[in-house]
Amino acid sequence: MSETDGLISAYVSDAERDAEATVRPRRLAEFIAQDRVRDQLDLLLQGAMRRGSPPDHILLSGPPGLGKTSLANIVAAELGAGIRVTSGPAIERSGDLAAILTSLAEGDVLFIDEIHRIARPAEELLYSAMEDFRVDVVVGKGPGATAIPLDVEPFTLVGATTRSGLLTGPMRDRFGFVAHLDFYAPADLETLLHRSARILGVPITGEGAAEIAGRSRGTPRIANRLLRRVRDYAEVRADGVVTLETARAALTVYDVDGLGLDRLDKAVLTALVDSFRGGPVGLSTLAVAVGEQPDTVEEVCEPFLVRAGLLARTPRGRVATEAAWRHLGRTPPNGTFGIDVPPAPDLFSLDADRP
Repeated sequence: MSETDGLISAYVSDAERDAEATVRPRRLAEFIAQDRVRDQLDLLLQGAMRRGSPPDHILLSGPPGLGKTSLANIVAAELGAGIRVTSGPAIERSGDLAAILTSLAEGDVLFIDEIHRIARPAEELLYSAMEDFRVDVVVGKGPGATAIPLDVEPFTLVGATTRSGLLTGPMRDRFGFVAHLDFYAPADLETLLHRSARILGVPITGEGAAEIAGRSRGTPRIANRLLRRVRDYAEVRADGVVTLETARAALTVYDVDGLGLDRLDKAVLTALVDSFRGGPVGLSTLAVAVGEQPDTVEEVCEPFLVRAGLLARTPRGRVATEAAWRHLGRTPPNGTFGIDVPPAPDLFSLDADRP
């Protein structure tokens, strides 16, 4: 996808990690929204510090862009401990994980992003490290192989996952605290945007913040990304202040509409409505129609379209709802295709069968 197409993707790119880091909260008190998770985490950390021991291992789940990485760094900051950061796909062998674990100091935080993608041998090694703070390193092969036990300093594992359903039962059971992050309300995103604007030195009005928040899909990462793009527009083509008019004009340039849909989202809906009369149509066929890979359509576009009530997944295929027809300015046909399907309870489950 192009840079513009990725503007409202909740996944972070390597190029924007530094920019994103500048506006991340550093302490728990600075973390906006997620009140329930924040209060529970505060109790966990305060109790551990009073006892003088590392807190239980923490699992953070939820869609991308909601602050799981920020919370992992906040846990380390609140504890006054060091943090080691890695990801599940990066740990291909158990020896890689053993090297990381044995290098941790007492009380350190180990953050594993996308922990559901960790290799199975490494996952099994992690079990004993989480429970007994010990790892067994196998030296040699065949009948002569020897397991050497190595002690690990007491540490806290913070795991993050966007697909908690892919975690094995033994892995999930070893976390003492499990939290799910929810999408942000527009009012919370407005507060976040005002904070980010102060950090970035961008003058912003309340109406400008509200306009950006309304198109951010309930995701802080997208809100901050849109703020940076609107800032560019305001500095180049306006007076440098992010107002309602400036935000609308800038987001029109970047092809982000009032619901937060971008070019690819609208291409999916347009293909469903114009080419397939609302569906049902299979994922692969729909992906070919818009010129994208099926995984891109399923993981980038569909979650928000389903949550917004614009698309429904059915056993026969994808169907455009009545709201999708209206959003595109079309009149839904009578009968099968003009149905209004409410979002599914598990809005961001990506484990459904692909018809």
